[in-house]
Amino acid sequence: MKVFICCSRSFYSKVGAIRKALEESGHQVTLPNSFDDPGREDGLKAGNPERHAAWKAEMLREQERKVRANDAILVINEAKGDQENYVGGATFLEMFKAFELGKKIFLWNDVPDGMLRDEIAGFAPVVIKRDLSLVR
Repeated sequence: MKVFICCSRSFYSKVGAIRKALEESGHQVTLPNSFDDPGREDGLKAGNPERHAAWKAEMLREQERKVRANDAILVINEAKGDQENYVGGATFLEMFKAFELGKKIFLWNDVPDGMLRDEIAGFAPVVIKRDLSLVR
């Protein structure tokens, strides 16, 4: 299966091990946007707001292409600060696009509490509780 890993930049440190385990299980993995340069967004935001907005728009278009090219997405949702099972704005949009396109949505941890809880639950993600053998 082709799997697009989606997550906040805060969780990029987890991606390598998850990628390796998925590939060892025979999956093809697509990495998150800007995974190869996670600090780029902060630099653009600080230096040039207009350039940052244009870059962000391109990243949103790129995530649509990645969702479309894969069979499923795996959302890594860990604790971020005081928020358990955090799903940020861009990741939420990736989940919505996967839902729109009829792709499988795997969620690393439980559906987060918060204002988007009902929407995320409506996507009917498969909550795998960190068990990658459930990605199938």
